[in-house]
Amino acid sequence: MNVSHRLSGLTGGGSDGWDVFYKARAMKAAGTPVVELTIGEHDIRTSPAILDEMHRAARAGHTGYAAVPGIPDLRATVAARVQARTGVPTGPQNVVITPGGQSALFAAHMAALDPGERALYLDPYYATYPGTIRGAGGVAVSVPTQSEADFQPTRAALDAALGDAPARSLLINTPNNPTGVIYGAETLGIIADFTCANDMWLISDEVYDTQVWDGAHLSPRALPGMAERTLVVGSMSKSHAMTGSRVGWLVGPEDIIAHLINLSTHTTYGVPGFLQDAALWALRQGDAFEAEIAAPFRRRRDQTLVQINAQDIVRALPSGGAMYLMLDVRATGLSGEAFADALLDAHHIATMPGESFGASAAGHIRLALTVDDAALRSAVETLLQFAAHLASKAA
Repeated sequence: MNVSHRLSGLTGGGSDGWDVFYKARAMKAAGTPVVELTIGEHDIRTSPAILDEMHRAARAGHTGYAAVPGIPDLRATVAARVQARTGVPTGPQNVVITPGGQSALFAAHMAALDPGERALYLDPYYATYPGTIRGAGGVAVSVPTQSEADFQPTRAALDAALGDAPARSLLINTPNNPTGVIYGAETLGIIADFTCANDMWLISDEVYDTQVWDGAHLSPRALPGMAERTLVVGSMSKSHAMTGSRVGWLVGPEDIIAHLINLSTHTTYGVPGFLQDAALWALRQGDAFEAEIAAPFRRRRDQTLVQINAQDIVRALPSGGAMYLMLDVRATGLSGEAFADALLDAHHIATMPGESFGASAAGHIRLALTVDDAALRSAVETLLQFAAHLASKAA
């Protein structure tokens, strides 16, 4: 018996640059110390206070089936949070709670796409984006951006990717993983005009909205005429260091959310109640609590930029948010994948090749700022020295 084409074609084939990550994990499993600057996993784990609330809720009996759309108080709190931050009227009827942001991404594309319809996404991209589109039955179409333009999408690139064939959706992510770039009002205006002109859904992944270092986060749902065509993905994972708890949400028009609740009934059947109770407690702690969780990444970004700006071989892309830095290593003469592999072999420092996030990031690497300040400073110093050595050989 054969597996379905939908599953066999999910990843598009090939390693997509993730071989370096798997190699680093194998080295660690074999006992070799490795400094991992790979995935976006907080080094400071979920707050004990959140875990206490999780434990309290479980012990109190909230361990049975929970309301599939999400418990009412959590839906209302998410809605109030979104309305306060965007100014867009939002009620519980506009929110469905999902098992993490990834589930929300899949649900959004299930809402937007019929089988065989095209769906656009920006390159560089979070690694699961094209597979999520394929899993929802869509045809994944990348929209290239340029390192020299700070990976900001242009109308020309969007139009070229669309071509003469219609597309049903465009997926964006700001603040962006992997680049750290924030899309400002001008870029989001271009995106809004494009989706309106082509009668498309806009799926906006905003899971890093609490990690903003420069400028401000603007949700495209707040732009004129966009609330009725925008689906916003949110999550507790990054804002509250609850990556393993799998509590996310999708915000959108009431009629679409009603259909997505039906989807949840037939797929996930909701999120455990004690996890939702913990998420509700965490959200009620307010902005100061979220800022405390974000603070290490702002500090580490600033620290690392000081190191990078003191040399001229490796170039850092402007990182206005998120827990990453994208570095241009083309001056070394190596691809991003080759550089990351050589750095791992020579110095046991693991980074993600830009190629693992799409063709637009070739010749780059991504650093996740997810080790303590001292370890990060030492690893970056070694990385820069290694890059200088390679560049001198390539000259």
